[in-house]
Amino acid sequence: MTGDGKGRSGDPGADAGNERGPGRVKACPTCGKPATREHRPFCSRRCADIDLGRWFRGDYRVPAVEPPDGTTEEPGGGEGGTPTR
Repeated sequence: MTGDGKGRSGDPGADAGNERGPGRVKACPTCGKPATREHRPFCSRRCADIDLGRWFRGDYRVPAVEPPDGTTEEPGGGEGGTPTR
């Protein structure tokens, strides 16, 4: 942001994450239409359900870092499946 109260593009209020500004409505992440208050951050129940389906299918993932030796053991886990105290 420049010191003149304008965003990077020179447009007042052009910061993408600023949804609290006057008259700023974020776009629905599914279709791009303006979000509604009832379904925020989506525009409708349909778009919210589409997004939920994407989560269930595994479309949104956080990449995991595999240990170098290829083991998948949890840290602090004991043998035999009994919890450690």
